[in-house]
Amino acid sequence: MNAIDLIVTVCAVLSPATCEETHLMFSGTASLRQCAMGAPPYIAQWVGEHPKWNAVSWRCEYPHTRDKADAAGATSAG
Repeated sequence: MNAIDLIVTVCAVLSPATCEETHLMFSGTASLRQCAMGAPPYIAQWVGEHPKWNAVSWRCEYPHTRDKADAAGATSAG
């Protein structure tokens, strides 16, 4: 089974300019597109458990994809 990271951008209800990303893990054989299309019920559950936050966007990625991209783009300091 492969894990997929559902990354949800949430903003505070009382301060809409205060936003952050939260990560929910999916496991299974879904593609990134299937993850994104199947995400709303999971996001709704999360928002129901965290009523001070609103979900404003989401995306799916394979875990550590950004870590590899950041490492590839890094330059040495010496």
